[in-house]
Amino acid sequence: MVQVCLNGRREGADGMCVPLSPEALAESAAAAVAAGATEVHVHPRTPCGRESLSPRVVAVVVDALRRRVSVPVGVTTGAWAEPDPVARVSRVRAWSVLPDFASVNWHEPGAQEVAEQLIALGVGVEAGIWSGTDGAARFAGSPLAPKVLRVLAEVTDPDPETAEASARALLAELGDAHGRPVLLHGEEGGAWPVLRLAGRLGLATRVGLEDTLVLPDGRRARSNAELVVAALRAHGRAAGGRDDTSR
Repeated sequence: MVQVCLNGRREGADGMCVPLSPEALAESAAAAVAAGATEVHVHPRTPCGRESLSPRVVAVVVDALRRRVSVPVGVTTGAWAEPDPVARVSRVRAWSVLPDFASVNWHEPGAQEVAEQLIALGVGVEAGIWSGTDGAARFAGSPLAPKVLRVLAEVTDPDPETAEASARALLAELGDAHGRPVLLHGEEGGAWPVLRLAGRLGLATRVGLEDTLVLPDGRRARSNAELVVAALRAHGRAAGGRDDTSR
């Protein structure tokens, strides 16, 4: 499974290829799914470009995506979009159009409460466990851990020389991840080494302009779809040299 992460926290300054409006996100999602992406992850934004968890903003974006793709659609619940934990739960509770899943960063204040609310609404929870945080330890002791849709193992090390080692360390921290499926991905310079490791380990992964702006050969990506094509190729090739020793 290769999920496409369409925009993340990128801004217009990161390039015209980064989709921000609902229409641009929907068009980019459709092209990425046609290229082989099996899920879509998005950061909804207001018309002025600010990330938001407001019911109206989430509804407009999710509806726009669903008009163009039939694969599962997920959104972020990152604290940067709503720093106050109580307000974040309130925002989620008020969603009128529900995504299929939502990522919850387990190291953030209020993560447990946000996840509980999502589960109550019937929305799948991606437990975002970031390297370099106490997320794995918090997740290990959470009563919600066995109930999440999957673990989103996020390697925040952007160095291509060390990202794979950071990924292996994170997977070791996660252990059996309470038996939940694991999606492993990196970012920036670490995106492609970690994606290839996911292939060797037989794990799901993701790619998109949220995680990297460049292709494996260093050329600037022109679209999310181009990244998906490259990711499927790299993931498949890496899977041929299967490595089952790290988990």
